[in-house]
Amino acid sequence: MTPDHGMNHSTQPAGLRYEVARTLQLAAPVMIGLFAGFAMNFIDTVMAGRLPEREVAMAALATGGALWSAMLMIVLGLLMAVQPAVAQLDGAGRRGEAGAVTRQGFWIALVISIPFFAVIFFGGRLLSLFRVDASIIPVAIDYLRALAWGAPMITMMLLLRFYSEGSGHTRPTMYIGLLGALLNIPANWMLMFGHLGFPAMGARGTGFATSSVLTLQAVAMFIYVYRHSHYRPFALFERWDWPDLAEIRRLLVVGWPIAGTLFVEGSLFIAASLIIGQLGPVQTASHLVAINFSALLFMIPLGLGSAVTTRVGNALGRGEPDAARHAGMVGLGIVLCTQAISATLMIVFPGAIAAIYTGDAAIAATAAGLLFYAAVFQFPDGIQVVSAGILRGYKDTMVPMIINVIAYWVIGLSLGYWLTFGGGMGPAGMWVGMIAGLSTGAVLLSLRFMRVSSRHRRPPPVTPAPAP
Repeated sequence: MTPDHGMNHSTQPAGLRYEVARTLQLAAPVMIGLFAGFAMNFIDTVMAGRLPEREVAMAALATGGALWSAMLMIVLGLLMAVQPAVAQLDGAGRRGEAGAVTRQGFWIALVISIPFFAVIFFGGRLLSLFRVDASIIPVAIDYLRALAWGAPMITMMLLLRFYSEGSGHTRPTMYIGLLGALLNIPANWMLMFGHLGFPAMGARGTGFATSSVLTLQAVAMFIYVYRHSHYRPFALFERWDWPDLAEIRRLLVVGWPIAGTLFVEGSLFIAASLIIGQLGPVQTASHLVAINFSALLFMIPLGLGSAVTTRVGNALGRGEPDAARHAGMVGLGIVLCTQAISATLMIVFPGAIAAIYTGDAAIAATAAGLLFYAAVFQFPDGIQVVSAGILRGYKDTMVPMIINVIAYWVIGLSLGYWLTFGGGMGPAGMWVGMIAGLSTGAVLLSLRFMRVSSRHRRPPPVTPAPAP
């Protein structure tokens, strides 16, 4: 269902109940899809915790996965520019142009898939630059070389996902995510532990399993978008367009700051894994448990942020800036509720959560302690990601990138590093730094939303003075 098509729009924002319902209607499939997609990583971590060499395998997934995540942040950001572009054109009723923009996004996806593959396949040895424990690096290299084959597949899948979400049809994200989660368990079972004639490949098998699943997901996403009637007005596949440098440039002007924003934010967590990787396998594996579960719950505000991007962009395309601001405020209200639930879960059940991942007493005990810090940053993390989603709807991306550099690198990363080593706090020090960075970002991004939305609002109508 395309957002609000066929409705008789007024210049007044929708009522609170309607806006909450419509936002959740868009967000719920994205949340489910992201949960299911992230469940692949969750499953990998849990199953790696059952390998004979579990400490090294879990640490290899944490450090090798950090490099994959760094590249994925860049790919996500560049392609995410398609979503607000499609949403605004769709809101304006210019759906054919939205399809044409997406075809130009294909060329961006094609080009960036090449360095994505190369960095993952050949870049495992970069881990030594971060002084990661020597026992972890060879296993991480094998894992990354197997995982690299999924890089082109996830790139094309993301392009179609953001096109679909921008058009207001979010169910494919859910369907494809669930497909991946269902396939990942048997794929890991065969390739990690050696069943049905396959050799037991441990962490390397995890990489091959993920690559195979990503390939099947990309094919399924293409078939869905190609065949579903929702997309026919966009005429995405009805013609072939060679690169239009002007249109590609317009997408990149929006997209590269998003990529920078996501990379800076993601690099805080990636650097945390690499820095804690210097403390040894037990601390690294404990951090992986806490950050993995926190990231699993992060799919809720992330999906909400995507829905709000579409709501804001669609309202702006209709020429309703007050409705766009209203949609953003509703998104922030919803995320406060979701994050309260997530934080409560971590505070009340830390031991049970750690036990899901591993039976190792040392890893579980340290991880349970770190989950308290993960609970604290649920609120700023949710506020900042929804605020960023709102600003993407406005195509305001440069200032958020600058805010993230200050919040996550200048404050979060530097403070976390000092507390970890100089302050003698160990892994907890890095988590305190992350909380500080996230809190700074949440405040500055929400203030930025208020300022940008105020500039877009219509001035009040001028009432003519009565005739004398």
